[in-house]
Amino acid sequence: MEDVGGDAMETYTTYEDYLDSQITDTDMFYLESEDLARQLVELGYRGSGDTLKREEFEARKKAIRERSTQKTNVPKQLSSAGKNLTDSPVLLALANREELVRNGKLTTIIFIRDKNSKGQEVSGYIDYALRLKTENFEPYFEGRKQLMPKPSDLSYYNWETQTSTSNSTPNFQVIADNETGLLFKNKRDRKVINVDPNANPGDNSTRTEIKTSEYLQVVIYDHMTRRKS
Repeated sequence: MEDVGGDAMETYTTYEDYLDSQITDTDMFYLESEDLARQLVELGYRGSGDTLKREEFEARKKAIRERSTQKTNVPKQLSSAGKNLTDSPVLLALANREELVRNGKLTTIIFIRDKNSKGQEVSGYIDYALRLKTENFEPYFEGRKQLMPKPSDLSYYNWETQTSTSNSTPNFQVIADNETGLLFKNKRDRKVINVDPNANPGDNSTRTEIKTSEYLQVVIYDHMTRRKS
């Protein structure tokens, strides 16, 4: 039987395409019929002489499709999986949200205030989903690296240098309101998250302050996303 590799099989959309690949210009010159040429290939009189039958071809194509589906459906290993986080309330809180954030059912903004490597106090709002997508979070969950706000995050402020930045992300639009302060609009359902500790965080949003000695302050804003109908 002809050994047709998986890569080669994927190039043939139909059984007829597979037969046509073994028909030569000389065959067509003498036979003058594409259907007849295909029949001769299928019977083994043309081509390699050891051609797959239609049932065998379809069975191989089905097996390739199933393997491809299985690969697609393999869930991504969570960065927090198997990590001992009992001593870190912040990392434990992030681990509890990781799967929901990765699959898009939850959007989370992390507020962190702490001192950087230069001893300067900095604070900022981090789009958790974007960071998960663009960074390897295993070093954070392993305790080898500390999660800190960056100038590229949703919002960043260095209290010593007075450096201030804000950036909208694929998930949130930054709204700087003079009266109500900093707001973040979820781009999926257009709901606004108010990060003022004295205000309601907004529809489908919750505010959770994490009690920890790891940072000066950590607050997590969760928003259950619902697509706008």
